[in-house]
Amino acid sequence: MTIDYDVVIIGGSLAGYYAALAATQLRATVALVQPKADYGFTHHHALTEIGKLAQKLKDAPGFGIHATHTDTLEECHISMAWQEAMLYAQSVASNLQEQHSPAILAAQGVDVIVGSGQFQSSPELAFAVNNRLLRARTYLLASGSRPEIPEIEGLQTTGYLTLSNIWQSFQGTTLPKNWVIIGGIPQSVEIAQTLARFGCSVTLVVKHPYVLPYLDPEIATLLQAQLEVEGVRVLTEKPVTQVRLIENKKWIQAGDKAIETDEILVATGQQPNLEPLNLAAVGVKWHRRSLVVNDKLQTTNHRIYACGDVIGGYDFANVANYEAKIALNNALFFPRLRVNYSSIPWAIFSVPMLAQVGLTEAQAKRLFSRDKILVLRQYFKTVAAAQLRDETTGMCKLIVLRNGEILGASILGAEAGEL
Repeated sequence: MTIDYDVVIIGGSLAGYYAALAATQLRATVALVQPKADYGFTHHHALTEIGKLAQKLKDAPGFGIHATHTDTLEECHISMAWQEAMLYAQSVASNLQEQHSPAILAAQGVDVIVGSGQFQSSPELAFAVNNRLLRARTYLLASGSRPEIPEIEGLQTTGYLTLSNIWQSFQGTTLPKNWVIIGGIPQSVEIAQTLARFGCSVTLVVKHPYVLPYLDPEIATLLQAQLEVEGVRVLTEKPVTQVRLIENKKWIQAGDKAIETDEILVATGQQPNLEPLNLAAVGVKWHRRSLVVNDKLQTTNHRIYACGDVIGGYDFANVANYEAKIALNNALFFPRLRVNYSSIPWAIFSVPMLAQVGLTEAQAKRLFSRDKILVLRQYFKTVAAAQLRDETTGMCKLIVLRNGEILGASILGAEAGEL
């Protein structure tokens, strides 16, 4: 069998980009097959940063800093803010797109093939794209995901936005005043807070008891309180049952609440981009919303590996890159490395920031007897640096065994990601 590459990476996600560059550093011949890249996430993070700055300006009088202006000027500045913010976000996205361009990858030795394709098993395993067969020793699936749309009565006919198109939908237009966000995932929390800081009225509807189901409940309660302080209305344990368009107004039925809104954002989760790949023909299985992989990130076809959104979990770049490193090394060399998520942190770009690593208190108590576990708390309001900066909202919570071994940590507070 003729081999064209050591590894063919399928997908235009950041994890695929990272894996392609890592493969060249390992002196492997590599091809990256990707559709047109999407950098909508960049708009999201750029606008989040602008929202943080806007909040700091609002808080400035508390530090004795005052700006003089007339009501007319203030009104003018507020109306211009959204367009200027979008221009900034677009410039950041453009810069990053240039850094991740096929030309940059090609200069590093990656054969970039723009297009969509599928696997074929006969006469031998290969990936077909642009009327070309790519034959490799191994393949890495990093095709990312797209928004999952729940089956809610009336949603399709009423219309909605998703994480992939929310910001692009308002380039050159004004931002709607009233929003309902359906879903409890990290991005829904971040966007709810950002929209509120741009002066929007936001209702976040979550079907779980807490804003994020995998958080420590104590930390989740603090995060919800912060959202509510900033004007986000949070409705927990309220499944959305129907959506209606009544006299050109959108209405949502969430539990026993009927809510009128200008715009709806669906952010309930992601589903992997798998359907066009013809995986069944090459013996790759998936279950519900993710590929079936072992702890070496090997699919049910031993020559095909996977990382990132396609294997499930929250969409975090650092976790996807960790998985890409493990999968790539196993694909190129002897498959011996195993994923271990116990020491991989993840963070949410809320304000204050939220970060978590390892086990929560509830998870630890399910694995160990209660008398072996200590729960340690430190509140930001007791820290001098937090007092000086007026960043006293938050806490650090450590879960440890009595022998000193740290099982997990959750932090809600300024610079939690760095901590």
